[in-house]
Amino acid sequence: MEVVAMNLISLDVRMLRSLISVVETGSITETARRLGRTQPAISLQIQRLEDLTGRSLITFDNRRVVLSEDGALVLSYAKSIVRMHDELLSRLASPQIEGHVVLGTPDLYAANILPPILSVFCRAFPRIQVELRCVLSTPLVSQVKRGDVDIALVTRMNDFTGGRVVHREQLIWMVAAGSRAHQESPVPLALLPSGNIFREHAIAALDSVGRPWRIACVSESASGLLAAVYAGMAVTVLGRSALANGLRALDDDGFPPLPSVELLLYKSSGATSAAAGALHDYLQHYLSLGPMPRVGT
Repeated sequence: MEVVAMNLISLDVRMLRSLISVVETGSITETARRLGRTQPAISLQIQRLEDLTGRSLITFDNRRVVLSEDGALVLSYAKSIVRMHDELLSRLASPQIEGHVVLGTPDLYAANILPPILSVFCRAFPRIQVELRCVLSTPLVSQVKRGDVDIALVTRMNDFTGGRVVHREQLIWMVAAGSRAHQESPVPLALLPSGNIFREHAIAALDSVGRPWRIACVSESASGLLAAVYAGMAVTVLGRSALANGLRALDDDGFPPLPSVELLLYKSSGATSAAAGALHDYLQHYLSLGPMPRVGT
C-alpha cells in the first residue's frame, strides 16, 4: 500500500495572534502597540505566515484591511487555535485562584454573547464564583464606579467615559418570521427606554428617510422587546447576535441601515482580587477575538 507523505508545517501562535489583531484593529501600528512589538516585527510575522501557508492573506486598500478568501479561512482557524492555546495555559497556570466576582451586563449580552466565554472561564477557573447581574448599561456604569459591581460589560452611550472597547456589535432591524409588522405605517417599534443608544439609532434612522413610526412596546430587557416581536406586534433594533430562530433581519425590506455600537468593559477600582483580574482579562481577551461558538455547538 502506498503511503502519501504530507509536508506538514508549524504555525507560531504569535503569527496567528498578530493576524487576528491586524484584522481587528485595521492597523499594524495599533497591533504593535497592543502586543508590545515593533511595527516591522508585526509585518514580518504576517509575511512569514503568508510564506508558510503559501497564500496571500491580507492587503491594505486605503488603509483598510481586506481579507482574501484564504485569509478569512486562516483567520477563522486562528481564532479557535488562539482560544484553545490560551485556555490551556490558563487551566495549567491558575487553577488555585478562587473568589467571588460580580459581573454586570444587560440581558442581551448575558443571553447571546457571554455564555460560551463564561463556560470556558468556569472550566479554567473552577474555584471562582461568578455572580451575574443583568442591568441596563447606564445604571451599570454607575454601579461599577461605586464598587457595587466588580466588572461590567456595557454598550457605550454618548456620555460614557472610561472603560475599554472590547467588541463591536452590528445593529439590525428584526421582526418575527411571518410577521407583517414591518409593512405597517406607521411602523410599530419595540424599543428600550429613552436615553438608550439602540433606541436613538432606530428613531434617527427612520426619521432620516421620512418613515413614520410609533412606539408599540417599551421594555428595559431584551426579552420584553422580543416578546412583542414574536407576537407580531412590532419591529425592534438589537445586535445581530440576538438574531435567533423565529426571527429574521430586515436587510432587504426598505429599512435604513444602522451603525454598529461599541461594547465597553469596566473594572471597579476596588476589584483588586486575583479572581476579578482573571475574569476581566478573560473577557477582554475573548471578546476582542470576536464571536465564539455557542455552548453545545
